[in-house]
Amino acid sequence: MRHCNKASGQTLCVIVFRGIAMKLTSLKSLTLASLLAVSLPPAMFMTSASPSFAASALESLDPDKDGTVDLAEAKAAAGALFDKLDVDHDGTLDRKELKDRISAEDWKTADPDNDKTISKDEYLAFVEVAFKRANRDNDATIDAKELKSPAGRALLRLLMK
Repeated sequence: MRHCNKASGQTLCVIVFRGIAMKLTSLKSLTLASLLAVSLPPAMFMTSASPSFAASALESLDPDKDGTVDLAEAKAAAGALFDKLDVDHDGTLDRKELKDRISAEDWKTADPDNDKTISKDEYLAFVEVAFKRANRDNDATIDAKELKSPAGRALLRLLMK
């Protein structure tokens, strides 16, 4: 969203993008901000609600090809991702290794012993919590529609790189 005011012969524009306000005082700055917005990785837009992304994610997370992801499939994917993210191979993930996959609010749930790291068991337990949040129809599976929900996207961040 862009708001501009002309005062003292100079145009001042404020652009609000993803909750961040930027003051722009010239056409050059406005152009730079536009280029920045356009150059964001396509994955940021695809994960938002793209039907093709949800279908692709579902396909990669669904080894039995039944069109849904059950908790066992989710935990298998999460376990594999945990191993990839654990770059120092200490058996735990810290906030840096997780790269914002778990919100600050959810960190309390994911790290019950409050040691500032998440073990694989804690990670898988949190995946189960996220799975239940995403499973809106309570049928013990996640389908493409549920993956497109905010809770489904949060679950995907725990399952896919």
